[in-house]
Amino acid sequence: MQPMNDISFETALGERVEDMLDACTRCGKCVEVCPSVKPAGIAAASSDNIISGVLDIVRNGDGPEASRKWAASCMRSGECIKACDYGVNPRFLLAMARLAMAKAESELPDRRRLGVERYRDLSRDVTVLSRLQLDGEVLERLGQKSASVSTPVEAPDFVFYTGCNVLKTPHIALLALDIMDALGITYQVMGGPSHCCGIMQLGPGDIEMSGRMGSSTMEKLSHSKSGQVISWCPSCYVQFTELTLPTIERQRGSRPFEMTPFMQFLDGRLAQLKPHLQRRVEMRVALHRHPGVAGVMEAAAEILGAIPGVELVDLKQPAVGLQSVNVGVLPAFKRELQLNELQAACDAGVDALVAVYHSDHRELCAHERDWPFRIINILEVVGESMGLHQQDRYKQLKIMQDADQIVSECSDLIAQHALDVGKARDVVVKSMLGDQPLPLNRGSRPVEQGAGDVASA
Repeated sequence: MQPMNDISFETALGERVEDMLDACTRCGKCVEVCPSVKPAGIAAASSDNIISGVLDIVRNGDGPEASRKWAASCMRSGECIKACDYGVNPRFLLAMARLAMAKAESELPDRRRLGVERYRDLSRDVTVLSRLQLDGEVLERLGQKSASVSTPVEAPDFVFYTGCNVLKTPHIALLALDIMDALGITYQVMGGPSHCCGIMQLGPGDIEMSGRMGSSTMEKLSHSKSGQVISWCPSCYVQFTELTLPTIERQRGSRPFEMTPFMQFLDGRLAQLKPHLQRRVEMRVALHRHPGVAGVMEAAAEILGAIPGVELVDLKQPAVGLQSVNVGVLPAFKRELQLNELQAACDAGVDALVAVYHSDHRELCAHERDWPFRIINILEVVGESMGLHQQDRYKQLKIMQDADQIVSECSDLIAQHALDVGKARDVVVKSMLGDQPLPLNRGSRPVEQGAGDVASA
């Protein structure tokens, strides 16, 4: 694809923002439906004043306190998008408001430095945690190591884009590949820090580097027969579909591919999938829900309903946020939601609490030790009915709640991948045991905190 004009990514993005600002009528419906408003403590402010203030922030980096709080407290639930009658994406505008605030608070060198630090931290955590669980051959299958730069002889039907963080819980991604293999779908796996979506740079306010990272990854993803990319990570999906791809389309006149979340991709092939769901799975399950990508939770429920023996139980709990990690902007609210859901699952007598996304699994899985039900990923249920299994090594390790024991258990892989033992332990403390918003209970030992970490409660 060749640029159709000479405007930069940042200029093209600015034009999109201006169009959306002009289209917004400041009616406030997006604020009225937002689940962040009450826990953020801004319910007393008028909705039209809040959205008006957000538009001011987008334009000049400053605005009323309630508007700043709303932008900072966005869980990316997407309810605002459905509420708008004028084609505005308020979630996108809130991202642009946070970008404007970041720009107003610090100079570009400081913002760029922070983006680099966050990217390096992510890369380190993903690299270490995946290598504590997988040997080189399996990492290759997930598009890591030499596979990250290899080009297939023949273009696959699809590119499967994992994003980065699902590699911390690799059994989920491996099950997705197993399922596609069973369905006869050809694909190339791409993901990990070498295929960054740019979100780590967007947060600190470095839009130039964010666009550069996203555009580079976009070029790598645009080589399938179908022109389709199957995505796993919802954060990457929103980053590409709401920021990078539309901006590139404005800049160049076209977009190189369309992106479909894996759950919707699988649900769209349910007729093809059903003959493979041959084993009964006698299980009462509750679905841990996040509605941020429209249609994904509905697809997940439909897939669960197609599995023989599965009974889907509605816990009547609020569904908010893009995925669990995004609810972390309101930590006390998040802990309350998670505790209430665990208790509701216990009261309902379910056999399993089933999550879709990887961050949900990381945060919830160790609670399996303390509650009378399993905490698993939806693909584990699908896989059980298909006769497919991948070991959830992440959960096994995290339930140990002992960094030294975890490192000892992984000593062979640490040696195989030539990891530094001390650095591996630091990652286990910070990014595995420390990834616990709701503390474990019922006689559990406290989670060890790394230097600079804030206790979960």
